[in-house]
Amino acid sequence: MKFVKKIFCLGIFALSFGFAIQPANAAQLSYGSTGKQVIHTQTILKQLGYFNTEVTGYYGPITENAVKRFQQDFNIESLGIVGPKTSKKLTEIEMMAHVVYGEARGESYEGQVAVAAVILNRLQSEEFPDTISGVIFQRNAFTAVQDGQFYLIPDSSAYQAVRDSLLGWDPSQGAVFYYNPRLATDQWIFSRQAIKQIGNHTFAM
Repeated sequence: MKFVKKIFCLGIFALSFGFAIQPANAAQLSYGSTGKQVIHTQTILKQLGYFNTEVTGYYGPITENAVKRFQQDFNIESLGIVGPKTSKKLTEIEMMAHVVYGEARGESYEGQVAVAAVILNRLQSEEFPDTISGVIFQRNAFTAVQDGQFYLIPDSSAYQAVRDSLLGWDPSQGAVFYYNPRLATDQWIFSRQAIKQIGNHTFAM
């Protein structure tokens, strides 16, 4: 029962941070749109480096161009409209940025990218869930989800580390695990094949 309650609470937190992926019939955002969804979209795009002005909540030409550049980078038809595919990708990036910030703030930029890459490597592995949200919220997968640091607000470095990992940079060299050897308490993790040390984290298979 405790586990069910924990998952329920995680879901409520996720919704409050805008992590719920919009359904296919959700209203699209396009030129002339206004409101909280536009603010949220502009904020993420700004953290990623695509939106280089003040967040206004108005979907004008600057927002449209920022969305187009984002879509081009992530192989989404660059119409400048935030539809289901763009919304889903923005949501996944936001969730990953929360993991990176919660797990690796204070680490080097390379170390932050490596943590993001581990999420993607797990996504490609048959041993882990096959969605970003599934990987992140898998039971006991990330300390930051367990202790609440996941819900801190990520900085631009965390967002851009996620962007770089999604665009192909993997400093972890394919790792699906990482740990701080000074803080790890589960002896099982030391049985995994270590690949690389980046800052305080050992990356392993």
